[in-house]
Amino acid sequence: MGYRDRQRKRVEEGCKVLAIINQKGGVGKSTTAINLAAALADDGYKVLVIDFDPQGNTTSGFGVEKETLDNCIYDALMQDYPVSDLVTETVVPGAYVIPSTIQLAGAEIELVSQMAREAVLKEIVDPLREDFDYIFIDCPPSLGLLTINALVATDGLFIPIQCEFYALEGVTKLLESMKMVKARLNRGLYVYGVLMTMYDGRTTLSKQVVEEVERYFGDTMFRTVIPRSVKVSEAPSHGEPVTLYEPNNKGALAYRDLAKEVEERG
Repeated sequence: MGYRDRQRKRVEEGCKVLAIINQKGGVGKSTTAINLAAALADDGYKVLVIDFDPQGNTTSGFGVEKETLDNCIYDALMQDYPVSDLVTETVVPGAYVIPSTIQLAGAEIELVSQMAREAVLKEIVDPLREDFDYIFIDCPPSLGLLTINALVATDGLFIPIQCEFYALEGVTKLLESMKMVKARLNRGLYVYGVLMTMYDGRTTLSKQVVEEVERYFGDTMFRTVIPRSVKVSEAPSHGEPVTLYEPNNKGALAYRDLAKEVEERG
């Protein structure tokens, strides 16, 4: 797809906002946010990742040093800081990040007393839609007020699930929260896609988990599965997506395949 085609797509379909979410930690949320954004940017799309996790793994994984930041997403959320001033270039041309620091953890409590507390992030995100093809919200591993804000601000849920025993544990609660938000705060909310991560084709367990999740989610599950890879795990410590750190690695190639599927889904 050429530049003009992508521009036409943005005008016709609008920016897609997706919350990368799972209440379980360690399932590959930040890794997926970083590498999917990088792969889409490499394909010519303009992509923004909002790091909405106080751990700030996406921020550092994109090579942004949290210690040097004067402001982060917390300031836009709680201090009316201009969100456009937080959009930060990454090591990948076309991929941008709004960084997070541990300061964001305080917002969980501070939001309680806010007016329309569930929609604060939506007010921040909506004006950004005009400037990007895709916006990903990397959510914290919880179902608190930060995550509810992400559910209200997003178009759909992008759910990474690790290929492990009890893979669906917690996802049920997430879907219950989604139904509640959909009924009261975001009627268009839906499950955009389910991604299997840390897949090991040598084990029977990985294959069984993929089959179980596919039975549960059907066509919502992406065809692409992300393999377990040392290089994928190493890349964040170098401040790079694996697509840049080790472009021919099996994990990098898988994320490029995933980007193609995302482009197909729109």
